[in-house]
Amino acid sequence: MKPYFITTAIDYTNGRPHIGHAYEKVLADVMARFQRLNGREVYFLTGVDQHGQKVQKSAEKEGLTPQQFVEGVTGHFTALWEKLGVRYDGWAATVDERHKRVVQAILQKLHDAGQLYKKSHTGFYSVRQEQFLTDKERGPDGSFGEEWGEVVELREENWYFKLSEHVEWLKGFIRSHPDFIFPANRAKDVLNALEGEPQDLCISRPVERLSWGIPLPFDEKFVNYVWFDALTNYISFAGYLAEECGNEGLPDFSKLWPAEAQVIGKDILFPPHALYWTTMLRALGFTDGQMPRLIVHGWWNIKGAKMSKSLGNVIDPDHLAGVFTPDGLRYYLMRDIATGQDADFSEERIIMSYNKELAGGLGNLLNRSLNMAHKYRAGKLAPGGYDDAENQALRQTVAGALPAYSSAMDGWAIHDGIAAAWKIVTHANAYVDSTKPFSLAKDPAQAARLDSVLYHLAEALTHVSVLLDPVMPAAMQAARAQIGWAMPQSFELGDLKWGLLQEGHQLGTPAPLFPRLETAQ
Repeated sequence: MKPYFITTAIDYTNGRPHIGHAYEKVLADVMARFQRLNGREVYFLTGVDQHGQKVQKSAEKEGLTPQQFVEGVTGHFTALWEKLGVRYDGWAATVDERHKRVVQAILQKLHDAGQLYKKSHTGFYSVRQEQFLTDKERGPDGSFGEEWGEVVELREENWYFKLSEHVEWLKGFIRSHPDFIFPANRAKDVLNALEGEPQDLCISRPVERLSWGIPLPFDEKFVNYVWFDALTNYISFAGYLAEECGNEGLPDFSKLWPAEAQVIGKDILFPPHALYWTTMLRALGFTDGQMPRLIVHGWWNIKGAKMSKSLGNVIDPDHLAGVFTPDGLRYYLMRDIATGQDADFSEERIIMSYNKELAGGLGNLLNRSLNMAHKYRAGKLAPGGYDDAENQALRQTVAGALPAYSSAMDGWAIHDGIAAAWKIVTHANAYVDSTKPFSLAKDPAQAARLDSVLYHLAEALTHVSVLLDPVMPAAMQAARAQIGWAMPQSFELGDLKWGLLQEGHQLGTPAPLFPRLETAQ
């Protein structure tokens, strides 16, 4: 079986990472960890987009070279991913010489195939978005909206990609491949957007206006614009044309491609990924079976409004991770949004998810279960032969969680996967209340029943720690350390069966897994 190849959109290095960046990377990391736990070999690629006019201008403003500027900004992203436990296998940086060689080889290949041509164009140009605008971008009053920033009229000669030759193919491909875009309603949006007269794609900028880019190999007066640079990272760092370009240290492209999941935000589905990227691949000779699958996530909003610097409502994930712990933030981001849908960021909700669900629900269950085992049995478990309906019901809940969890996670319903695992937490807490082990400990005749209760709690918590490991890897590792059970390196979901803890198993030392936060914090 080929590796599960998952990528994310690379982050533009002209600002600090925000909550949307964090969500996307954590989402991809959770899926990568789940697939590994599910027995798949995984290759997770992410990175940074470092070229462009905005970067060039920002560097000039700060008195830095573009290289110095992007190195500084990139550091903020990599530090955050390390803090949040985002564990990637490949790092894509578009200033990497290996990437530049692949981009130039691709451009030359398309030029030789007659897919690129040069022409003059007069039009309105958005300085902020670095693109020419069409009448489609005008508002009802005929003007260009604030989202485009400064708009100037330019007459300029550039190179173009014959995108229009591939649009009819793309329409048919989307209709015949319902799994190409997830969720399915996004595919309908793309088909609607493809109506009308297709336009070719401008793929260059004159060097007198933009010098911070990859030069066209066939025309030194121009540099490559973002599309054949940023989008190409998905294949350049996966080993495409590696031998031809003399690139070393990259994966075997034939074994890795196509990507089973390219995780992107809905704002860059169309036109960049659904239109530009697919037609670029087809022009390069990629077949229908070599097209990647696009996983399209929604936005985190504030009271229904999109986060933006201009509105001053951007949420800093680094600060949140410092307050709620990295795994507390990961849990909130995965629990409170359905992949593909939008969600409102709520300060009240993230506090409740941490204090009530993590600290009061899972953390308290672990702490009191282990404390009782240490108090009544010196932390040593004895499953014994006692059984009753309450034990059977808890075991049934534990057994039923795995198939529901696996199905949900595999279908990108991460929130439902968490909910499936959480049924064990809820049931186990109710189990403590109904069995009352603190009362059983007072009656020597109930010794066997007490043994069974303490064992069932520890075993159930071990299963929870495995199921929630992709979402909260550091916290679940800490939980297993307290339980005294280490997940074997080769452990897979198929190995998750009742009886992980053996007779005489010694529990570790209990400690608060999620210390409760005061609201004022």
